[in-house]
Amino acid sequence: QFTLVESGGGLVRPGDSLRLSCAASGFTLDYYAIGWFRQAPGKEREGVSCITASGGSTDYTDSVKGRFTISRDNGQKRLYLQMNNLKPEDTGVYYCAATWGYGKGYCDFGNYDDWGQGTQVTVSA
Repeated sequence: QFTLVESGGGLVRPGDSLRLSCAASGFTLDYYAIGWFRQAPGKEREGVSCITASGGSTDYTDSVKGRFTISRDNGQKRLYLQMNNLKPEDTGVYYCAATWGYGKGYCDFGNYDDWGQGTQVTVSA
């Protein structure tokens, strides 16, 4: 069964850091690009970061560039989102998602087929 499980969310203060993890099971992670998305209350879900199946290319939404870093460990079947210098506007439910990406040299935020259940991140003073 294709499963993605996020963890690592929590309540932090502005300027703090968090590291989100996404555990993958039931499929061969090496063939899939992974995206991190977030949804704030009352807002649409937005793409935050993505990484190609090989890990050779990444992308970030402008608001997190320089603060967030996406990475993957295909051997451990885990994906990570390191979030530094968190801001209140980073608050939301964070999801990881997978899409077939074997051989693709880039990633984007469209057409993700499989999603985790999400982990809450709250940034508040």
